[in-house]
Amino acid sequence: MADHLAGKVIIVTGAASGFGKIVAEITAARGAKVVAADIDPKALTQVVASMTQQGHEAIAVTTDVTDSAQTDAMAKAALDTYGRIDVLINNAGTMPLAFWSDHKRAAEAWSRCIDINFKGVVNGISSVYDAMIANGRGQVVNISSIYGNVSVVGSAVYSATKAAVNVLSESLRAESQGKIKVTVVKPTGVIGTNLGNSIINSEAMIGILGQNMASFSENAAALFSDAPPEEMIDPNNIRYWTISPTELAEQIVYVIDQPWGVSISDITVRASGDQYLF
Repeated sequence: MADHLAGKVIIVTGAASGFGKIVAEITAARGAKVVAADIDPKALTQVVASMTQQGHEAIAVTTDVTDSAQTDAMAKAALDTYGRIDVLINNAGTMPLAFWSDHKRAAEAWSRCIDINFKGVVNGISSVYDAMIANGRGQVVNISSIYGNVSVVGSAVYSATKAAVNVLSESLRAESQGKIKVTVVKPTGVIGTNLGNSIINSEAMIGILGQNMASFSENAAALFSDAPPEEMIDPNNIRYWTISPTELAEQIVYVIDQPWGVSISDITVRASGDQYLF
């Protein structure tokens, strides 16, 4: 099969942890030149050092995506080091699920969510847009969520940011056809990433789980027990219960590993037996 990944210059935000880190590692191992960006300089340095020690090409650029000057510096580092930008993966994100009744304790996290999940995507695109247009081709991959498909209780702000990313992405696709491919990746719940750490009120998950909330809790307990049911943890079983961060990362890599003339513009990634509603 043809390899459309080797040699591409790929910026990954949120690359110091979670599936951003895994995407950076997979693409570097596949021969891409990775610009790893994250707000955590220590963790980012460790990730990039590990990749370069294995003989892969990668640089670390400490970046707060909420600051357009820093995303501009991120893009400049890519251009100065590798001469072009082929792909931007807007992966950095936070998920402060909470009800409106939680607004006082959620206010700061909600504001941060808007800044990272939406403004960070705007900043990232703005920073790479001119270089991609000048080069005549590029790809922007925006990590959205099934939460952005519909409005649900407990996810007002988070869902609004992801819905905004969906609309923003389609606008970019329409404006830059023939120059920039745009892909929206919509994962369902992915246990094992840092995203869950930002939830304010765990009961707010009811909006995406609905009538499955009780059984979801039971299955989650079973999954983390000493003897999880084999069908839940076997990806070859139709009742596979939750995708892993690596499986999500592999699908993100898949949408990049395409000929320039083939654009996978929208993809939802889920386990076939998961209990998320949308």
